[in-house]
Amino acid sequence: MAAELHPRSGKLIGLSNSNRTARRNQPVQEFNHGLVLSKEPLRDRDVFTVRIDKKVNSWSGSIEIGVTALDPAALDFPSSATGLKGGSWIVSGCSVLRDGRSVLEEYGRDLDQLVEGDRVGIQRSSRGELHLWVNGQDCGAAASGLPPKLWAVVDLYGKCTQVTVVSCEPPPPSTERERETIDCSHSRPDKFPNTLESADEHFAILSVKTIIVLFFVCSNSPASNGSMGPGAVTGGMTTNDALLFHEKCGTLIKLSNNNKTAERRRPLDEFNNGVVMTNRPLRHNEMFEIRIDKLVDKWSGSIEIGVTTHNPNNLDYPATMTNLRSGTIMMSGCGILTNGKGTRREYCEFSLDELQEGDHIGLMRKAIGALHFYINGIDQGVAAAQTPGVVYGVVDLYGMAVKVTIVHNHNHSDRLRRNNAIMRALSPDVGRPRPALSLTPDTEGHERLLFHTNCGQKAAIISEGRTALRPHATDDFNHGVVLSSRPLRSNEVFQVRIDKMVDKWAGSIEIGVTTHNPAYLQLPSTMTNLRSGTWMMTGNGVMHNGTTILDEYGHNLDRLKAGDTVGVVRKEDGSLHFFVNGVAQGPAAWNVPPSVYAVVDLYGQAAQATIMDDMVDLPPLPEDSSEGATAMSPGSPCSVAGATMTSDLRFHHLHGTNAVITNGGRTALRQNCRSEFNDAIVISNRCLRDGELFEIIIQKMVDRWSGSIEAGVTAIRPEELEFPNTMTDIDYDTWMLSGTAIMQDGNTMRNNYGCDLDSLTTGSRIGMMRSASGDLHYYINGVDQGVACSGLPPEVYAVIDLYGQCVQVSITSSSGPLDNSLCTSNITEKSFPIHSPVAGVAHRLHSKHGKNVVLLGEGCQAVRVGGYAHGIVFSAKELKADELFEVRIDEVDEQWCGSLHIGLTTLAPPELPSCPLSGLSPSLPQLRTKVTWLLCGSEVRRNGVLQRQNYGCSLDRLTVGNRVGVKRYSDDTMHIFIDGEDMGPAATAVAKNVYAVLDLYGRITAVSIVSSSLMEDMESVKAPSLSSDSCSEGEEDKERRTSSARVSSYNQGLLVTAQPLARQQLFQVLHRLIDRLNPSWTSSLSLGVIGHSPDRLNFPSTACCLKRSAWLLQRDSVFHNSLKICENYGPNLDTCPEGTVLGLLVDANSCLHLFVNGMDQGVAAQDIPLPCYPFIDLYGQCEQVTIVTNNVPAVGRESGESRCQGDMEKADMVDGIKESVCWTPPPEVNPNKTCEYQALCSRFKDLLTLPDGYFSEDAKYNLCYCESCHKLRGDEAYYKRGEPPRDYALPFGWCRFALRMKSHCEVSNALKKWHIAYHGTTVGALRRTLDHSQLLPGTKISPLGFGGGPNGYSEPEENSAPGREMPRVRLSPTMRYSGLEIFAPKVQFRDPRSHRCHQAQVGFQVCVRPGSYKVGPQTAGHSEPLDPRFNNSEIEWITKEQGGTLLYGLLIRIE
Repeated sequence: MAAELHPRSGKLIGLSNSNRTARRNQPVQEFNHGLVLSKEPLRDRDVFTVRIDKKVNSWSGSIEIGVTALDPAALDFPSSATGLKGGSWIVSGCSVLRDGRSVLEEYGRDLDQLVEGDRVGIQRSSRGELHLWVNGQDCGAAASGLPPKLWAVVDLYGKCTQVTVVSCEPPPPSTERERETIDCSHSRPDKFPNTLESADEHFAILSVKTIIVLFFVCSNSPASNGSMGPGAVTGGMTTNDALLFHEKCGTLIKLSNNNKTAERRRPLDEFNNGVVMTNRPLRHNEMFEIRIDKLVDKWSGSIEIGVTTHNPNNLDYPATMTNLRSGTIMMSGCGILTNGKGTRREYCEFSLDELQEGDHIGLMRKAIGALHFYINGIDQGVAAAQTPGVVYGVVDLYGMAVKVTIVHNHNHSDRLRRNNAIMRALSPDVGRPRPALSLTPDTEGHERLLFHTNCGQKAAIISEGRTALRPHATDDFNHGVVLSSRPLRSNEVFQVRIDKMVDKWAGSIEIGVTTHNPAYLQLPSTMTNLRSGTWMMTGNGVMHNGTTILDEYGHNLDRLKAGDTVGVVRKEDGSLHFFVNGVAQGPAAWNVPPSVYAVVDLYGQAAQATIMDDMVDLPPLPEDSSEGATAMSPGSPCSVAGATMTSDLRFHHLHGTNAVITNGGRTALRQNCRSEFNDAIVISNRCLRDGELFEIIIQKMVDRWSGSIEAGVTAIRPEELEFPNTMTDIDYDTWMLSGTAIMQDGNTMRNNYGCDLDSLTTGSRIGMMRSASGDLHYYINGVDQGVACSGLPPEVYAVIDLYGQCVQVSITSSSGPLDNSLCTSNITEKSFPIHSPVAGVAHRLHSKHGKNVVLLGEGCQAVRVGGYAHGIVFSAKELKADELFEVRIDEVDEQWCGSLHIGLTTLAPPELPSCPLSGLSPSLPQLRTKVTWLLCGSEVRRNGVLQRQNYGCSLDRLTVGNRVGVKRYSDDTMHIFIDGEDMGPAATAVAKNVYAVLDLYGRITAVSIVSSSLMEDMESVKAPSLSSDSCSEGEEDKERRTSSARVSSYNQGLLVTAQPLARQQLFQVLHRLIDRLNPSWTSSLSLGVIGHSPDRLNFPSTACCLKRSAWLLQRDSVFHNSLKICENYGPNLDTCPEGTVLGLLVDANSCLHLFVNGMDQGVAAQDIPLPCYPFIDLYGQCEQVTIVTNNVPAVGRESGESRCQGDMEKADMVDGIKESVCWTPPPEVNPNKTCEYQALCSRFKDLLTLPDGYFSEDAKYNLCYCESCHKLRGDEAYYKRGEPPRDYALPFGWCRFALRMKSHCEVSNALKKWHIAYHGTTVGALRRTLDHSQLLPGTKISPLGFGGGPNGYSEPEENSAPGREMPRVRLSPTMRYSGLEIFAPKVQFRDPRSHRCHQAQVGFQVCVRPGSYKVGPQTAGHSEPLDPRFNNSEIEWITKEQGGTLLYGLLIRIE
């Protein structure tokens, strides 16, 4: 027959070379549709051979080859060969499939391992057997009973992109005779030899047992037909050395499954003694791979794997393999240990401690001696270069790892693809034309979609497979994964309705698809833990294999309610789409393989879901469809039909590069909103009609940038528009509103229009309408703002520029109510902005940089877009002497280790080749072409050679918001600055012509420049002049003031008074303007005095550089001439909110005092000279202050009042003793400055999911008692309360959240007569205590909460009636006692913002009725005094009275 290919082929195939060469088009974008067949049927004994011409590395899997009885002239080509039916045999990887189903594993050579130039052929023998030929070698019979008329099939799948037919003829006779001596030839050649030189000798030494085994193997092979001959014995002979676990193992190990499975006994009691080894040494290039079958959550640490030279027969097994001090190489976590000592701390990006059940770990010793490890089939690189020749595989079932199994099919991608092939085979119409996408499935001839019976351990399937639920949804929030019973067909929508929800947990339903067959999948606790073949929509993001690929996608699933529907579909083009209430959310992923299973994860609040199926009527919703709110989302139908929109206005599919259109064209968002602020223009899909309102709602904003949304119209058609960075760059036919300015063609026409777009917040609505007369009107929240401009042409498109702070908008229905369920979170994200640099002032980064770096913001920001290295950037110019180059960290990625590197280099970036610099070193320590000084962690290096250790603060501890800088001083020393603080000289003898150099390495992925190239010229800078104006404060009182503001950057804001400060004169500063505390920067105002006239002062960039006769108060420390002389003095000035009044006073003894809101903080420094001049440094967040020359009341207090009623501790006067109260900013002050500790406590409180109804709506009653806050308010440590008065201590170190008082208590005057006490409790007891509004006897509050017996109950007192004794509640007037861990156990939690782990304690501040308790000694076993005010013999109060306590506040402390 002719060695040609049939002209009909897969849709991506291109034929050439007289139909002898086939090439798959779009090889990087597509992996399938590469099917080709022979032009004519095969003749018996002819080997149809092709040569692999080209492969790519973008995909897994490779060439597949076989035969089919289907005529190519009438064949409807499927996407891959494994989809062929009707008599087709395909060799895929090392498996043989018949009609898509696997019939033989571990056959022949692994086709995925073939390289370019290799030849592979297929043959039908005269006996009707299928044979595979690789590079002229017969791999034996793969199948038998083949029909006589067959066409050869070649699938250019995955990596294989081009083949050429080289021959179609019988093999040489000698090769066939050699093959005929082997009967059981389907066995793999690397396990069973094809020929034996001396068969008689082998038969002579075969034992009876071996003969029986060989007879069994051969008699069950396709070629044996139940007979056995000499040839069969020879070919089927095994070496009996399969890789298994050795029988001798750790003391707790139990072997099973013919020694292929090892399990550690008593996994909840013991964490070690679980070492197992292989039964023989590993061969060169032999893969030793295991699968993790079982993990437990009790221990830290997990599986360890490696090799050892020790023979297991002679080894005294240690408790853990890393204890062995010779001949052992182990991978532990993400590092490598040799003989128990760490040799590589960060070997790979994976950590064995983070692997899940079902993950695979392998290792291989290469022939050259290199040891490689494999995670889920992915080579992690060389772990050790010189591995001994004879090594055994070893596995340590340590900690969480309990059970593993040896895997003999070592190709992970082949396993995954073979599973896909099996799943494709289960779909009866693979390869047939698909119907168009329809939400009403055709019921004729199709298997109904149901849930598979194999589901999560906390899930159950009911209603004949149509409904899945978590029966105990209030007890567990996960383990609710369910999958469809069969794979989805292309364009088939899988949709479920949420039937029931609970309001106890955070998070909700998740939906997606997976390639894993539910019959064989070990279901994880949540589907996002699966690391292969899985796509899930969770919240409003999309994850692939546990990694987020879309951060802002569609509707937030966490906001759905009972009755809402969610769906998923894989289209025929491989794209994945999700639906919410019947509305398509747009493409979420591409290149999704065919025949995937639908997945629903009943997570968190989602408790029950039912498959939406129009074949039969759906069961009604249960009456208790939600334990919380039962109302459906507005506008969310129960059926997929949904409500029709009244307007066809949508966003056009053409848009800016950073914009994404979702939600069926109704929603637009800016991707990468934390690193990109422009290039997000969207435009309407058609022209606006006269009088038609185009209205959008702002759904999400970030605080990262300045500026916000811009809106307008343009006469330019979307197809003709070249989208600029911002729409105001267009210089024709465009009208835009930016802030309050109306702009036409990029020029401002008028200012101060009726609205300010920059002031809008989340939830605001913006509308545009062109009237019939050609006038443009804007509408804000439905209110017409008047004519913006006139003379517009008749056909204009609406334009929205998602600029700056505005991230996401959606089109509203102007004639109907807005579907609020489509709004995303109203919580504004916090981050650090990048201000537009002033031309010629801000530093820049050079255009030559590492290959993984992208420069933004005109060279002021650098972002590493891939990997963990290749992130080197340089300053644009050489640094001058004493010039600081400083950056701020904008983003970190916690999946990496390591951190930023910074230094100076003599390497001139202009001399480097063009960017991207593929030849530049991957990391800064390896940059040695020119002299480089750098700081790496806390180590100073010169050209990679260690010069100094333990220098300053380690860069590894830096996080978002920290600043780091480098300066070359005129004395040729290099200094590193961290958050503005000089760490001292790091290196000496630094060259003069140097550039600043940084390495965005490991965790640090984005930085922005915050320094200026303006030189701090000490001789040329003069003292700032302070203008004085008289202003009126009433008709009788005149005040002399001076207001000063910093106009740019974050430093260069030093001010000094013109007049000296007299003794006993209070100098006060008030920063009270609400727009002058800038959250863009870190740190804030500092102040102090200098002992010389400002006329002779050379003004530095910051006050901390004053080094002559200067006393500085910065944060909570005191500095003299830049040297710290006192710590923990007064409140932290960085936490002072706007409106704080700060004062300085030098007393008669020449001592400096700080006053905060009129309260003396004590002596800060002594021996202040006369005269002295106060100074203020407007640094960082503080941009404007007002200097007050006489005493004024603090903001928020009326004249003559010394207290604010809202700040009182619920008692005004007790026996003439008035409590000192707290000063807080008034409600009208912008709370830009919040306490980070209070915010952290608030986030922990949110994690407790306590109903808001328990807490006071007035936030001013919530008080933070951290050191900065209580010092800022001037709190005293102890107060009195009640009748008779009794002392109690303020809970310093805790944060109080005020509880709502019951109505009968609010009107009771008895509240002021009760005493104040504290009660430590557990997190688990909070809800029940709040439900009863008091500390109930019998409630198990804490281990010693009620008496000292077990379960918290005390023993009955003497002479008391048995069973009648009431349990006792333990209280204390100080949290130093009630906050002991024995009363308030610590719990660990992860902060959702910083992702750091903390320990938290909880307790209550309560009112106690006098006479209802007894004062007694402490019972916690402490001998030392716990509180200086309270004796240990009187520190514990015990009450038995029910109703004797009243909950006043929830207390939280976090370490």
